[in-house]
Amino acid sequence: MNTYSWTTQNLFTMNTDTESNYVVNVVYETSATDGTYTASKTNVAFFEIKLDNPNYVPYANLTNDIVMSWVKEQLGAEAVIGFQNNLDAIIEAKKNPPQRPQNTPLPFNV
Repeated sequence: MNTYSWTTQNLFTMNTDTESNYVVNVVYETSATDGTYTASKTNVAFFEIKLDNPNYVPYANLTNDIVMSWVKEQLGAEAVIGFQNNLDAIIEAKKNPPQRPQNTPLPFNV
């Protein structure tokens, strides 16, 4: 069983008439490990400015958990599972590398 983590790498913000540092882009990394092998992917989430957002959290109060909950909500449950399945496949390929074709010399003269 793999363990997954979702980590905020960077936050890009804009100032509005009423809010400072309103988050509009999140660069985040999803990673997985089975204890031996690891896999990770970096992605970007884009958010619209919604001044009437009742769930607005001031920049100074943000945590990784809050930001990643926004990202996961935007992605949806199926996409979150898809990200994790993709990381699982990368780890599986590291554990059991697929066989690669070899350039074998011709068995005859040309």
